[in-house]
Amino acid sequence: MTNTLNMTRRSFIKSSVATGGGLMLSFTLPFLDGGEANAADAAMAPEVNAWVVIRPDDTVVIRIARSEMGQGTLTGLAQMVAEELECDWAKVITEYPTPGQNVARKRVWGDFGTGGSRGIRTSHDYVRKGGAAARMMLIQAAANEWKVPASECTVAKGVISHKPSGRKTSYGKVSDAAGKLEAPKDVPLKDPKDWKLIGKPVKRLDTLPKVTGKQVYGADFKLPGMLNAAIKACPVFGGKVKSFDAAKASAMPGVKKIVPVGNYAIAVVADTWWHAKTALDAVTIEWDGGENAKVSSASIAEMLKEGLSADQAFVHNEKGDIKSAIAGAAKKLEAVYAYPFLNHATMEPMNATALYTPERCEVWCPTQNGEAALAATAETSGLPVSKCDVYKLLLGGGFGRRGFTDSVRQAVLIAKEMPGIPVKLLWSREEDMLHGMYHPVMQAKLTGALDAGGKLSGLRIRLSGQSILAAVRPEAMEKGKDPNTFQGYWPSGEHSFEYTIPNLLIDHAMRNTHVPPGFWRGVNINQNAIFLECFMDELAHEAGKDALEFRRALMADHPKSLAVLNAVAAKGGWGKPAPKGHFRGLAHFRGFGSYVAACVEISVKDAKGGGNKVKIHRIVGATDCGYAVNPAQIERQMAGSFVYGLSALFNQECTVKDGHMEQDNFHVYDSMRIAQMPQVESLVLPSGGFWGGVGEPTICVAAPAVLNAFFAATGKRIRTFPLKNHGIELV
Repeated sequence: MTNTLNMTRRSFIKSSVATGGGLMLSFTLPFLDGGEANAADAAMAPEVNAWVVIRPDDTVVIRIARSEMGQGTLTGLAQMVAEELECDWAKVITEYPTPGQNVARKRVWGDFGTGGSRGIRTSHDYVRKGGAAARMMLIQAAANEWKVPASECTVAKGVISHKPSGRKTSYGKVSDAAGKLEAPKDVPLKDPKDWKLIGKPVKRLDTLPKVTGKQVYGADFKLPGMLNAAIKACPVFGGKVKSFDAAKASAMPGVKKIVPVGNYAIAVVADTWWHAKTALDAVTIEWDGGENAKVSSASIAEMLKEGLSADQAFVHNEKGDIKSAIAGAAKKLEAVYAYPFLNHATMEPMNATALYTPERCEVWCPTQNGEAALAATAETSGLPVSKCDVYKLLLGGGFGRRGFTDSVRQAVLIAKEMPGIPVKLLWSREEDMLHGMYHPVMQAKLTGALDAGGKLSGLRIRLSGQSILAAVRPEAMEKGKDPNTFQGYWPSGEHSFEYTIPNLLIDHAMRNTHVPPGFWRGVNINQNAIFLECFMDELAHEAGKDALEFRRALMADHPKSLAVLNAVAAKGGWGKPAPKGHFRGLAHFRGFGSYVAACVEISVKDAKGGGNKVKIHRIVGATDCGYAVNPAQIERQMAGSFVYGLSALFNQECTVKDGHMEQDNFHVYDSMRIAQMPQVESLVLPSGGFWGGVGEPTICVAAPAVLNAFFAATGKRIRTFPLKNHGIELV
């Protein structure tokens, strides 16, 4: 492992940015320190090891490196440490180590990045070993005090017992001594059959401060003497400030300074945010959008349309002879689908608070990747990593957006203009909407070949659209190809294609735009599931077969996917008469290591007469994520993902005019309401043996299931989104 104590700013920035945006690097992780503690570590002492601090009153502090943004990772990770630690769950609290401390301690806490549904599934092993090692050290400390073999001691809920003598002690009484012991080298983990806490729907650890209003988010954060900043960037992506006149704004109440940020934005620093925002609105700015100002949604759509028939494309999944299969088909079916740009639209706008001096730079912010934020702080401040740090706050929504560091960089640049004074940069809602990292735009042309018996003999999928990796992490490309574009279509792996079709070709004509793309919850499984699962319904209908049976015939080699599909079909009543006026739809998919499926039941007012008002009565959702750390949290994540995915399906898109986004607030970027939310029946079906994701996979199945049910109700196929553009409303 790289010795990060001696790491240069450049090398740290390069390595940490590579883990940003929800894409994590693999590395060998020592679960204990193994090095000399620095001053920051001393301030955190006493500790048993890097993961566990136990106070004299038996309070157990579990350190969490990943970010909490409502998905429950904080509680799930604490459960895993506590499981192996054998402590009293009622006495557990959590804290974040800082990425600066992580660097100083040779990345003892591993990867701070939280995205790609990897918070638990890529850290479960070393996190559990941290708890197990601490338990072994605490037991050894008690055994040393009693002068007995550690093998004669047992522990339950943080109380260590020596049965032969009847002596007992608590973790809090031996934690100091335990922390002085050498860490064990061999740390066995529990067999899953012996788990007592993992797999239980325990209450979340972060609920109380949220419901009492005590939870501090980045937008709430305050420091003594803090100033506030508002910012406005060129609305055209890639544009710049041509000129500006700040004379009027400079004289307005509370204004401290007008700050150009790079060559693309203007910020105002004032005593309050409202004074800063009001003064910013008074700054006269002339923008230079350049060539990008000529781009529109129509021009982008034409570029993607050309890609659907282009000769050159990146192939990711191919077998058999698709050309011959299509040419010799008894029936051929073709369809073109399109998916729009989408904004993360987190409830909390982007923000960061920075304090800069020539000797040190510190940032307080909600971030999905503390190490990437630290790298951005060091690079922007010009200071060594050792003289910078980032303090993570809970996120008021992330969904992939806060894996990026643009607001951190802006905050540091502004703070450098006010050395020694903390400055909180808070984006307005309009700034947040107009300067996102958007879900990539995509079109797809699908061609299916059916034989004389109605069996699918060939499938051709051509994707045409944007690559996220090409923009944010080009070093992860594979000979020019972006494998993430094919999520759910991979030949194997965590995003595998879950049908066996003798002749198959899936490729991507990359067509990048000037709109910055980003990892939007679920990323590419959102559109890929719609493309595939709606087209499978089209093929089933063309073949004259039941949609479930048509899928089953192609899934014998995919038992886990078939299991979740069968589960939702059975629970949803597939094959049985629906209530009068109700219609059902199915979908399943594989993403982020998990197997997911949904069966929905809807009604459409005046369905056969051209009705457009849709009521979703129920969604049965299922997931097999291997191991279910907290089933209650998984159920909430499933329901929450359905809200996010269905809001996009019915209401949301970002359109481009004159090079910039048109949607600038929630009144033109709407979400579904509580009254529109259907009943969600969650089936958590962990089959064991692997660790799949939770936060993102299920988002993709609700939309195609609804679209398939809509066809069953109306006979209409919808292939472009959102549905509001077709006059279809959710009621």
